[in-house]
Amino acid sequence: MEKKYSNDEITILWKPKTCIHAAECVKALPKVYNPKENPWIKIENATTDELKAQIGKCPSGALSFSEKE
Repeated sequence: MEKKYSNDEITILWKPKTCIHAAECVKALPKVYNPKENPWIKIENATTDELKAQIGKCPSGALSFSEKE
């Protein structure tokens, strides 16, 4: 099941079954990604540019995004 996290500018899509748990997201933006919390993604804790840059480095492709128009 895919999960979506949104703000006014961007929607993050997380595919848990694709995730390889490399923790690159947690290392890059620990204020956004915290697997010990629920929800584990707090999109409001980073800028859209920071989020897009980090998502582009996801090694498995489990994280993706779409921008709102």
